[in-house]
Amino acid sequence: MIYKVLYQDSELDNPRRESTKSLYVNADSSIIVRQAVENNTNYHIEFIQELDEEHLEYEKKNPDFKLTEF
Repeated sequence: MIYKVLYQDSELDNPRRESTKSLYVNADSSIIVRQAVENNTNYHIEFIQELDEEHLEYEKKNPDFKLTEF
């Protein structure tokens, strides 16, 4: 499954919608995604969303779409 992770760059920053970023991870569960992001970055995770086929196709149209590997 592909998961979309919404995050802030730093755990120290106050979360603001305008500075929320996203990354995409292929994993078996959202728990694995959370552990990978927490172990490899200083990001403050806001939300992890499993993408269905339609949503994934929509996200792939974004030129910034790239699967992140940890």
